[in-house]
Amino acid sequence: MNVSIEPMKFSHVPSVVAIEKQVYSSPWSEHAFINEILDNGFASYYVLLIDGEVAGYTGIWVILDEAHITTLAISPPWQGKGFGRSLLEHVIAEAAKKGATRITLEVRISNLKAQSLYKKLGFAACGVRPNYYTDEDALVMWLDKLPSFCDKYSVSAANKKIVPAAEQGWERKLWKKN
Repeated sequence: MNVSIEPMKFSHVPSVVAIEKQVYSSPWSEHAFINEILDNGFASYYVLLIDGEVAGYTGIWVILDEAHITTLAISPPWQGKGFGRSLLEHVIAEAAKKGATRITLEVRISNLKAQSLYKKLGFAACGVRPNYYTDEDALVMWLDKLPSFCDKYSVSAANKKIVPAAEQGWERKLWKKN
């Protein structure tokens, strides 16, 4: 299994939108992703590829020293295998590389699985955005001190690749230097 994370390209967008429709009740449109890639100078989007196919994606906005994770999703067949954590670690490292010292995100109040992952990586709940989603409130979470996070978890966006768990003997995917 060949697994990589790379910048999102226009050719990835149809697959990203297909995953978006599978995992979100109010999915972004193809136009929204293209607009983010083309017109938003603060935005960076990444795809997780498994054997060349899009299996997940994430995006951030970095403005001054703060970053905002705008989206993160894994295709249902690949959920629960550590790829969400890998994407999250990657996007945090990218935010730090771009000068962010803290990062935020919103997550559905009912999405306890995602909240658990975010908490494992040091995010803390800081508030609620009422009616953020069309049908639900969002929990606002923050992770401060990104450079310390990257040091603690030995996470760097440069010169890293994802190694399949089977090659490592672990249940989740790990970062490994090339």
